[in-house]
Amino acid sequence: MKFSKAVKPISYLKAHASEVIRNVSENQDTLIITHNGEAKVVLQDVKVYEKMQESIALLKILALSGKELRKGKYKTLEKTFDNVKNRINEFKQGQREVQS
Repeated sequence: MKFSKAVKPISYLKAHASEVIRNVSENQDTLIITHNGEAKVVLQDVKVYEKMQESIALLKILALSGKELRKGKYKTLEKTFDNVKNRINEFKQGQREVQS
């Protein structure tokens, strides 16, 4: 994104609101709106915003996973599969008891 083209004063937004919204939406742009010469808000296409939020969520999950890994709070793959197999067997056993 070129910030030189992405910065507009609030007066521009007021005068060209429909055009600005259409351009931001169609081009999936991000626009920085200034007030009294200072950047105040960001106008962003909702799809771009959603992608950004999803990326942030994934980064948080990765950071938390790394933290847990460093603390030694994890299960081996074998242990995980054993747990899943045990749960499946317990479920099957419960189903047999219900049918009896």
